[in-house]
Amino acid sequence: MTILQSFDLEKFRDLEGKLLYVTQMAAVSAARAAGHGDKNTADEAAVNAMRKNLGEIKGTKTTVKIGEGERDEAPMLFIGEEIGDGPFHIDLAVDPLENTNATAKLGPNAICVLAASNPGGLISASDGYMDKLVVGPKVAGKINILNSVEANISIIAATLNRDVDDLTITVLDRDRNHELINRIRATGARAQVIADGDLIPGILTCISGASTHALMGIGASPEGVITATAVKMLGGEMQAKFWTRDDKDKERLISMGVDLNKVYTQNDLARGDHLIFCVTAVTSLSTATKHILDGVSFFGGGAKTNSLLITKGGIEFISKTHILNQTEFDKSRSEYRL
Repeated sequence: MTILQSFDLEKFRDLEGKLLYVTQMAAVSAARAAGHGDKNTADEAAVNAMRKNLGEIKGTKTTVKIGEGERDEAPMLFIGEEIGDGPFHIDLAVDPLENTNATAKLGPNAICVLAASNPGGLISASDGYMDKLVVGPKVAGKINILNSVEANISIIAATLNRDVDDLTITVLDRDRNHELINRIRATGARAQVIADGDLIPGILTCISGASTHALMGIGASPEGVITATAVKMLGGEMQAKFWTRDDKDKERLISMGVDLNKVYTQNDLARGDHLIFCVTAVTSLSTATKHILDGVSFFGGGAKTNSLLITKGGIEFISKTHILNQTEFDKSRSEYRL
């Protein structure tokens, strides 16, 4: 007879600040390496910092469900890696540095992000792709990824009581999405075509005033799972179908238990009853019309970070000044700053 162990929600909630600190320190490390034209060095800095600080969370054993370069055989934060040996277990999805190209050039919208759940609460997804449709709470339950693009845009406009030309739809700038972009524009809606990073735009569909009414198109599947955790807590809807480029992709996904004919929702991708989402901006984070988070700024002996924490209890924008070197902080006569 198997005895199911109850999940300690109080211990899980106690991890919120600790997991946020993990993304803060990853962002500080990535920002130190930003602007030097080397995306790999910046990514490595973020990975090392995230792995180090996860390993320092006492009493917890973390299993990585979404992680670094599966096909690159990443040495840490890979799918299936277990971190720590404490009695309290959680699952984790991480993207130590999304938008490495922007980081290398000190461009906008680079982030460090993770999502946590109770064991079994996050689907494992290969580092492949999925076709995504994400909308906010008002539109949830009304759209269908199997509809035509035109039909979904019409539904979104009618539900939000807006004209179609008032809508902004975010899409990754990839060859595979160019037909979609043209069809969006043909409806009269505006297409915000982004160079990289569709994780945050999906989440922003659920936040009023962010000027992002839907995310559409094919993007990375690991980021899709992380997006799903926040969308679920914010009451929005995400629909996704895994997308393959070739037979090798199909074989790998099928071996992982993925149903290529199924439309996955946020409840399939983030099955957990208990979820935490943390993101810290490495560089300034914004939409086409709205500023969301400032990036990391440095001063003598310290750094300032800006983060977003989403839980079932709500959403917090968190600004923190970190003293990284007390001697240098005092020597530079640094001050805490607003």
